[in-house]
Amino acid sequence: MSVIPLPQNYANRFSAKTKASSFVENIDLSLLLSALILLGLGLVMVASSSISIAERQLSDPLYYFWHQFSYSIIGLIAAVVVFKIPLDFLQKTGPVLIVISLFLLLLVLIPGLGKEVNGSKRWLDLGIISLQVSEFVKLATVIYLAGYLVRHNEEVRTNLSGFLRPLALIFFVSLLLILEPDFGAVAVIAMTAMGMLWLGGASFFQFIFLLLTMTAVLSLVAISSPYRLERLTTFLNPWADPFNSGFQLTQALIAFGRGEWFGVGLGSSVQKLFYLPEAHTDFVFAVLAEELGLFSVMIVIALFCFIVIRALMIGRRAEKRERPFTAFLAYGLGIWLGLQAFINVGVNMGVLPTKGLTLPLMSYGGSSLIIMCVVIAMLLRADYETRQFDRSSQSKNKRASTGALSW
Repeated sequence: MSVIPLPQNYANRFSAKTKASSFVENIDLSLLLSALILLGLGLVMVASSSISIAERQLSDPLYYFWHQFSYSIIGLIAAVVVFKIPLDFLQKTGPVLIVISLFLLLLVLIPGLGKEVNGSKRWLDLGIISLQVSEFVKLATVIYLAGYLVRHNEEVRTNLSGFLRPLALIFFVSLLLILEPDFGAVAVIAMTAMGMLWLGGASFFQFIFLLLTMTAVLSLVAISSPYRLERLTTFLNPWADPFNSGFQLTQALIAFGRGEWFGVGLGSSVQKLFYLPEAHTDFVFAVLAEELGLFSVMIVIALFCFIVIRALMIGRRAEKRERPFTAFLAYGLGIWLGLQAFINVGVNMGVLPTKGLTLPLMSYGGSSLIIMCVVIAMLLRADYETRQFDRSSQSKNKRASTGALSW
C-alpha cells in the first residue's frame, strides 16, 4: 500500500498548528491573560493620567504614553527571551546576579553616575533608558534566595547560622538602598525575604526573631529622617494639613470619592489636572478610581489577587514534584508582586504611609514595567517546566507499565 505524501505547504501548516497546540497546552493562559489585561489597562491609564502634564511640560500630550508603550514592547520581548531560559540556569546565576546588584547599587551612589530625581539617587542614566537599580535588585534577591534555600535548606531549618547568612546580605543591600534613599524597596525586599524564609522552613522562633529585628530596623530608619516621619504621621490624618504634608493623599482620596461606582468617564478626571502629584506614576490607581469607578478598582484588585494565588499554586505544585528551586522562585515572585501591589493600592487609598512604589504592570516607569514582564515570564516558565515534568513522569510510568504487561 503506497503512502500519499502531503503537500509541503500543508505539512508546514500542520506542524505550525501542532506547535501552537502544544504551546497552549503547556502554558498558564489564565495567568498570561490576567497580566496582559493589567498591562493594557495600565497603558490606557498612563495615557489618560499624563495627558495634561505632558501637554504643559513637554508640548506633547502623549509623550508619556509613547514612552510607556515602548517600554511595554521591550518588556514583552524580554519576557519572551526569559521564558526560553531554563530555571536551572537561573539557579546557577543567582550569586552572580546578586553581585551585579551590589555593584549597580554602588554605582548609583557615585556622584555623576547616579541620576537624582526628587531628591533620590535611584537611577543609572544609560542614555536611551534610565535604569532604576532597585527593581533589578528585587529580582536578583528573589532568584538568589530561592537558590540559597535549595542549597542550604537543612541549615535554614535547623541551624541559626544558615538562617542568618542570607539576612546579612539582605542587610547590606538594604543599607545601600537606604543611602539612595529608597525606603519602599527596602520594605518590599525585607518582607519578601521573610516570606521566603518562612516557606523555606525557618523555625517559628527564628521567624519571630527576624520579624522583631526587621520591625525594629525599619522603625529606626523611618524615624531617623524628618520627611519619613512626616509621611508616617500624615497618612493617619491627612486632612489636618491638606494643603501641605497631606496634599497628595487628600487629592487621592478626593479622586476615589468622585469616582463612585462607575467613575466620571475615561479622560474626565479633574484630579489629574495638576491637583494630584505623580498622577501617572505612584497614583495612577487613584486616577483609575476616579475615571472608571469602584467597580473597575475591584476588578484590578481581583486580577492582582489571581496572579498572586496562581504564583503560590505554581510553587506548591512544584514543591510536591520535588522541584524546590522552581517552588521557592514562584513563591518569592508571587510574594513580591503581591506586596508591591498591596502597598501601592494601600497608599492610594490612605491606609498606608506614602511610598514611592509603582503599581506593577500599570504605573509609568520603564524599569518597573520591564522587570514585571520578566517576573510574569518566570512564573510562566515555572509552570511550564512543572507541566513538562508531569508529562515526562506520566510517560515513564506508562512505558514502565507497558513493559511489565509485555513481560
